[in-house]
Amino acid sequence: MLLVRYFAGARAAAGVPEEKLEAATLDELTALITADRAHLASVLTACSFLVDGVSWRDRTATLPPAATVDVLPPFAGG
Repeated sequence: MLLVRYFAGARAAAGVPEEKLEAATLDELTALITADRAHLASVLTACSFLVDGVSWRDRTATLPPAATVDVLPPFAGG
């Protein structure tokens, strides 16, 4: 089971700070988490993903079992 953690605007759009889900790939995971959250789907277009602390860009690659997936929107600041 994956632990999905949302940060900043992604957390607000998801409505929860984290959740546990089953998914084989990042594409599958994003489909699950946006199924009933249209606003989250739009936020995810600008997000980056970390899997166990490593940037994950291949959305079709198999996720490690029991991984932690961090959903990070772009951050502003200075």
